[in-house]
Amino acid sequence: MNQDRVKEILLELDSNVIDFSVVFTGKESTKVDGLYNRETCEILIHNRNFKEDNSLIYTAIHEFAHHIQFTREDPDRNSRAHTVAFWNTFHHLLDLAEEKKYYINIFNSDDNFLKLTKIIKENYLTQNGKLMKDFGKLLVEAYDLCQTTHAEFEDYVDRALCMNRTAAKSIMKVYAMDVEPSLGFDNMKIVANVKDNNLRKSAEESFKQGHSPNEVRSEINVSKPEPKLTKKKLESEKTRIEKSIHALQVKLAELEIKIDEFEE
Repeated sequence: MNQDRVKEILLELDSNVIDFSVVFTGKESTKVDGLYNRETCEILIHNRNFKEDNSLIYTAIHEFAHHIQFTREDPDRNSRAHTVAFWNTFHHLLDLAEEKKYYINIFNSDDNFLKLTKIIKENYLTQNGKLMKDFGKLLVEAYDLCQTTHAEFEDYVDRALCMNRTAAKSIMKVYAMDVEPSLGFDNMKIVANVKDNNLRKSAEESFKQGHSPNEVRSEINVSKPEPKLTKKKLESEKTRIEKSIHALQVKLAELEIKIDEFEE
């Protein structure tokens, strides 16, 4: 596979992008398989690192996700490279490439990975999810007991259980929202924090379909309605910005004074 073919494949995954180039360096690197140059919009691939096309395409998609990130989603040159938005874009591109038969997901095709994943999900993620859900039920019982005895539940969590209050509330929420334990506790927390019932069920189903946490978070955020603008909100934002500008003006004046002192 040559660099022109790689670019063709990437454009089939997403054609609504600023023009870019794919460059095979003809080198082998022990540090990275590929790089993205923000200034020149070049995807650089150390093609001598690869013995087969699947891994090369994976690397090309990774760098292509950076191209999308820095030219369309987050054009700030000083921003971090591997943000939540980046991983969401990357995983979405991988899904498309897998559908179009340009990329084979080794985690879904290699028997060793399939066997290991089954053990981890069934024996650990699901069991941990069930355990934490049962834990949440007991915490809810403790809360009800505190209400009956006029005791402070937060004090019970702090002093009797020696637990973090935020953690206790998260555990209680996964029980109260009746989240599917097979998702694993971390993903159960993401689902439990979705207020809308239909959206919460949709997020749970996305996890079951194999979507990554970043992809599910993105789906949740896209589905949220834009906050309604009011005159009060706009005036509040205006006041906040004016205060920030004033503080910067004061800081600038102080710096100018110090610079003048050096010159004198």
